[in-house]
Amino acid sequence: YRHVRRLIAAGKSGAPAAPAAASHRGPVEVEPMSKVRRRTAERMSLAWSSIPHVSHHDTADITELDRLRRQFAPRVEAEGGKLTVTAVLLKVLGSALRRFPKFNAVVDMDSSAIVYKKEVHIGVAVDTERGLLVPVVRNADTKNIVELARELRELSEAARERRLTPDRLQGSTFTVTNLGGIGGRHFDPLINPPEVAVLGVSRSRMEPAWNGKEFEPRLTLPLTLSYDHRIIDGADAARFVRWVCEALEEPFLMDLEGN
Repeated sequence: YRHVRRLIAAGKSGAPAAPAAASHRGPVEVEPMSKVRRRTAERMSLAWSSIPHVSHHDTADITELDRLRRQFAPRVEAEGGKLTVTAVLLKVLGSALRRFPKFNAVVDMDSSAIVYKKEVHIGVAVDTERGLLVPVVRNADTKNIVELARELRELSEAARERRLTPDRLQGSTFTVTNLGGIGGRHFDPLINPPEVAVLGVSRSRMEPAWNGKEFEPRLTLPLTLSYDHRIIDGADAARFVRWVCEALEEPFLMDLEGN
C-alpha cells in the first residue's frame, strides 16, 4: 500500500483532466470545493483509477431481526445507543472479517504481497452538510451490539456537529455505507483505498416469499459488496456476503450483550 500513499502525496488521481472553466457556454456559477469535498474527490479518483472494482449483490431476510430490533430498541436506548440495522451489521461484519480475513487486508504491490490486518476497524459513512465523512469504529469485532450502537450514535452525532477529531477518521480496514434511509434498490459503492472492500446497504422492503405452502410477506434487505478483484475472487465475495446474510437471518445466534 506504499504506492497508494505515494499517489495521494503526489496528487496523482489517474483520472482524465477536467475541461477548462473557459469551455463553459452560457451563465455558470462556480462553487469552490470544500476541504471535505476536495479530499473525497481525490480519494475516489484514486479508487476508481487504481482498483479493479467488482460488485456482488445479495438479499437478506431480516423479518425476525427487525422484530427483535424493535423489541430491544428501548433497552439499547436506555444505554445511550440506537439499535439500527447498521449497528447490528457492525457486529455481524466484525465476526465476518475475522472469518474471512482477506476482506480485512490491503494490497502491497511493491512487494507483490497481501497484508492481513490483525485488528478490525470499520468505517461508517455518514452524510453531513459538509459532505461524506467516514468515522471509524475501532476493534468492532470485540464489542457487543449495545456498545456498537452507542458508539455509532456518538460518532454520527459528532460527524454532523463537526466534533470529530482527525484520528476518528483514520485507520479503517473495511467500510459500510447505508443509504436505506434515503431510498434505492441497489448501488455500487467505491472502495476506500487502501481497503479492499466496502459493503453498501439499500432500503429494506416487504416482498412475498414462498414458504412451501403459500406466499408470505418478508422484510428483505439488499446488500452490495464492492471488492478489489486483484486479491478477491467472485466466489470469495459470494461466500462472504452469503455468510453476512445468514447471520442477519438467524439473529438468535447473536447474544445481545455478548461478544
